[in-house]
This record gives sequence, C-alpha cells and structure tokens, in this order.
Amino acid sequence: MIERLAWVTTRDARGRDEDEPLALAALERTGVSVDVVDWHDPAVDWSRFDRAALRSTWDYTQRLPEFLTWLDEVDAATELVNPAATVRWNLDKQYLAELAGAGVPVIPTEFVAPGSAATFPAGEFVVKPAVGAGSRDAASYDAEQHALAGEHVARLHASGLVAMVQPFVESVATDGEWPLLFFDGRFSHAAAKRVALPRAGVIDGLFATETNAEHVATPAQVEVARAALDVVSARLGTPAYARVDLVRDATGGFCVLEVELIEPSLFLPYAGTAAAEELATTLVR
Repeated sequence: MIERLAWVTTRDARGRDEDEPLALAALERTGVSVDVVDWHDPAVDWSRFDRAALRSTWDYTQRLPEFLTWLDEVDAATELVNPAATVRWNLDKQYLAELAGAGVPVIPTEFVAPGSAATFPAGEFVVKPAVGAGSRDAASYDAEQHALAGEHVARLHASGLVAMVQPFVESVATDGEWPLLFFDGRFSHAAAKRVALPRAGVIDGLFATETNAEHVATPAQVEVARAALDVVSARLGTPAYARVDLVRDATGGFCVLEVELIEPSLFLPYAGTAAAEELATTLVR
C-alpha cells in the first residue's frame, strides 16, 4: 500500500467536484496521506508522492501543450493514475474508430481533419472537437444549419483540431446518457446523465450543465461497456478507473458515446458509500 497520494485537480475546479469529498473521506479511512494539488502548480514536488491520481484536471484541453509536457514530467517523477500512455490514447476521440473496428457498437462518427471538408448527415447532427472534454466546443445543428455547422468546423480547424460529426441521437432527449463506472476492471455502478448541448452555439465554461441521477445498469448495458473496456485493457492494460458513457441507438440497442479514462466524474454521490470505498481501495492498492 502507498503512503502518500496526490489528488490532482485544477484551480478553477476547486469546490466543484462532487466526487472529491466522498473520495477523500474514504481515502482518509485507508490511512494514506492525501494532498489536493493543482496540476499546473510549479511549486509541487511530484517526487514526494508515491502516486498521483488525475481527478479534476478539467481545463487540460484548453492548455493541452502545457498539460502534455506536465504529463511526461509527472510520469517520470511518480506513478501516474491512469498512466500517461492511457491518457494520451484517450485524449483523442479517434479511439472510437478503434473500438468500432473491434466490433464495439459506437455512434457513427466522421472525423474531419484540418484541410478536409465536412459532410453533414441528414437531419439533426452534432459537431465537436476530437480532443475535448466537458462538452466544450460542442453544439447541435438541424438540417437547415449546414452553413453554421461549417463555420464551427472551420473554427476547430483554425485551432488545429480534428472535428467530429455525428448524427444526433434522438433518444438522448428522452433517455439521456448512462455512464457506467469500472474500478480496476470491475463494474462498480452506473448513473443517468442529461446534458443539453446548445443549439448552434458552444459551451465556453469548464463543462456543460448536467442533471444526474441514480441508475441501475441493465445486463445489456454492462455487456456493451465491458466490451469497450476489454479493448482498452488489451491495448493499454486495465485502467484503475474507467467510465464508459452509453446511449440508446435508433434500433433500441446500446452504443458507446465515449470512454473516459483521464479525469472523468465518477458519480459517487449517486452510488452509495461502497463505490467511494472501492475507489479508495483501488487508488492505494
């Protein structure tokens, strides 16, 4: 068991992480010493920690070059959870193509690199960056808004980003999303999540406003989420924590919206005390 753990956050996220109080209390009960530190604080000596757990570094996409440099420095100084290689793979949502290639059901996605023109699907659709978090720079459009969507893609390209174009999943408006959480490869709990993307606009804060609730995952949901995690584990090793977000597709089946391995909200307030204890055990094992 480790003795000293860094719980890694960022200044703007202080006091906004619902998981933090529950997780820190559970970690305290293990006897480990925990420091809550900002990833970008130059005064932190990362070698003082046995392990550093990425938790609420929610501004990393806005400071990506700095974050990537920091990632390598910390990975050399201590044990990073999840590891740097896992973080780098998960940074770019082009991993969805890898999951699809392995037979995991995912939302059909077109990746539009800078210099390429986007093709928009019929009906409503979503545009967002391939490197992004918290639904920032994501917006939904209807069939008459291709020009506006094209401007959105152009803005992403001007920033050097690959754009993602996906059909709008109609069930999201009625059913929302289902995040499924895994600790050390074992399914822990699930939640129900609703995020309202702006129409032809973008979110410029740390994250979009969410409405969350408890949810008991069905066997079919766990099966799809575990299939995605199996691909990750085979490629990168089993992550200490993982979140797989599912939606219901047009056929009524479940498909992967995204896999969160960097700094995901873990929905501990909606899972009972056992989940926080399980997370703490995983982080100090």
